[in-house]
Amino acid sequence: MGQVYEQIDDRIRDFLLAQRVFFVATAPSGPDGHVNVSPKGLTDSFAVLGPHRVAYYEYGGSGIETMAHLRENGRIVLMVCAFDGPPKIYRLHGRGEAVLAEDPRAAELITHFPAPPHVGLRSIVVIDVTRVSDSCGYGVPLMSYEGDRDLLVRFWEHKTPEQREHYRATRNAASIDGAPMFAER
Repeated sequence: MGQVYEQIDDRIRDFLLAQRVFFVATAPSGPDGHVNVSPKGLTDSFAVLGPHRVAYYEYGGSGIETMAHLRENGRIVLMVCAFDGPPKIYRLHGRGEAVLAEDPRAAELITHFPAPPHVGLRSIVVIDVTRVSDSCGYGVPLMSYEGDRDLLVRFWEHKTPEQREHYRATRNAASIDGAPMFAER
């Protein structure tokens, strides 16, 4: 039986930081549009900022759904599963904001992570957590961690700043539902 917690305590924080992958879910407002679920990983890309606040590095990729949904309504949930050790799942529901990498606030946020971001950082997603809950992970398979994939890091390292901006402008300008992402730029 799952439990709801008042906050992210030390035990929950340690669990969250020990996991190698987590999942992010967002949705547009209203009945139309696509719900989005994205896997996130890369070592040192997640930070617990306080008992009701977490953040993660968000790198440019194939879509812009999470950022578009956050701009529209701010709703977000993270699901963190144990793929080794005791079976456990935590869900962090809340309101999020994607702080763009070039935003002056990003520099201060980066100080809360175990390591600086890789090239290609698009934003830091900051979540004000309103609900912390757990459930059993009995149906989650046991898997062994072999290491981070380096493909995303290498993809961005091989691009010039101009190529990175062009990618954002042409490939990440709007969500699959057509919500503009960088209209204010």
